[in-house]
Amino acid sequence: MSKSDAPKPNSAKVHPSNEPEFDPNSYAMEKFRLYETRARFYLIGSDRNKRFFRVLKIDRSEPSDLSISEDPVVYTPQEIKNLLQRIAEGNRATGGLTFVTKVYGIAGCIKFLESYYLILVTKRRQIGCICGHEIYSIEESQLIPIPHASMQSDIAHSRTELRYKKLLSSVDLTKDFFYSYTYPVMQSLQKNVLSNEDEGMPYDNLFVWNAYLTQAIRSRCNNTIWTIALVHGHFKQMRLSIFGRDFSVCLVSRRSRHFAGTRVLLSLSPLTFSPACWREGLLMDD
Repeated sequence: MSKSDAPKPNSAKVHPSNEPEFDPNSYAMEKFRLYETRARFYLIGSDRNKRFFRVLKIDRSEPSDLSISEDPVVYTPQEIKNLLQRIAEGNRATGGLTFVTKVYGIAGCIKFLESYYLILVTKRRQIGCICGHEIYSIEESQLIPIPHASMQSDIAHSRTELRYKKLLSSVDLTKDFFYSYTYPVMQSLQKNVLSNEDEGMPYDNLFVWNAYLTQAIRSRCNNTIWTIALVHGHFKQMRLSIFGRDFSVCLVSRRSRHFAGTRVLLSLSPLTFSPACWREGLLMDD
């Protein structure tokens, strides 16, 4: 695979094909591994089949600034292994390279008084499928401070900082949140069918709960491949059989990020099916 600077992926609304020759810029990154050195975090992202890899570098030497850079190179499995070995060798004098955790996407980053924190999805669960696109919920998340402990001041451990962290932790991401890597679940089926597949995930949508939390990363990387767009509401899918035809019906409710007290439900009438998605039998909203 060439290491020339490839165009950055805009999104990944369609799963990769099984063709031997593939375009890595059309793939979604769904699996990540977080490594750390004293100076940086390295988030290694890959497609679901681990055929290609990307690298996100996060500086840990700044106590209050967010410095993120995306490596433009698309790596093969062997190339990413060699890269990690070189990073470990280069940082041997300061502790080397350490594996931190498996990650399934960045839900956001946030700053209170001083340090930035990463909000990471560390466990997920598939709860449904729309036209071949998997829908997931969060089973576990983790809040990780970006600056190295040696760079943090007393403010990072102050009572006020801890209180803000506790308030954020009170938001249970394992309940009533769902997302997809490849399907804009924040939009109606009609809009998704008519939209341009080259468009990225619409984080400016009314129903993307973490649009603000992910904005800093998306703007610095100029893409949406590292973050996940969370929808707050309810997702329920059931398998049905009518006159010998099997299909599934989805009921989706979505809570607006601007009007937190009101839920917006997909209308149940009329019941319309997209021909391409008949076997998934989606309820469509206006």
